[in-house]
Amino acid sequence: MTYNWDFHSVWQYYDLFVWGLWISVVYTFASILFGVLIGFVACAARLSRWRVLNLTARAYQEIFRCTPLLVQLLWFYYAFPLLVGGSIDNRVAALLTLSLYVGAFYAEIFRSGIVSIDKGQREAAAAIGMSPWQSMRRIVLPQALKRMLPSFINQSVIQFKNTSLVSVISVADLAYMAAVVNGQTYRPLESYTVMALLYIAMLLPLTQAADWIEKRLRVSD
Repeated sequence: MTYNWDFHSVWQYYDLFVWGLWISVVYTFASILFGVLIGFVACAARLSRWRVLNLTARAYQEIFRCTPLLVQLLWFYYAFPLLVGGSIDNRVAALLTLSLYVGAFYAEIFRSGIVSIDKGQREAAAAIGMSPWQSMRRIVLPQALKRMLPSFINQSVIQFKNTSLVSVISVADLAYMAAVVNGQTYRPLESYTVMALLYIAMLLPLTQAADWIEKRLRVSD
């Protein structure tokens, strides 16, 4: 049996797709911003000589890196309110979970980049009178950032795809809006194909840019 495609009936709801895509972009950039801040704090704690801080940061990383994002979203939206004795808005739960999730990965990217720099360079900086902060800012970070960048970009691209999961707690992102359009048109093949094409249109240039940057950095090494 030949399937009769009907994108016209689905595209009548293009405004829903556009709005859903916008929401996905907003959650991506907002969670990346908060994730970077969380990642820097967790990274600093992992590099700290204080054992309590180190273990706390490591526990945070392992929890969020070793559990599925879907499980985390459901936990923060349905279980966390029971612990605090209140309720949590689904949008807040989505942003909080996405930020903590990507922050755990960013923390490891930052930490790995910093520890990859030879300790001898810091020792040499100390020998000429630089403080630990000065050697970190002037010597370690400029080199580490170059090594971090490819992994950071790749993780940020993945984060855009991760936002599709917030639809399970009724956040009106692109995936949620595709389901709404399907409910109105009863055309699941067309609805979800449009959704997939929009994700490809957004992510393909980003993945290509990430590959180009990584190649450029390798050449300059």
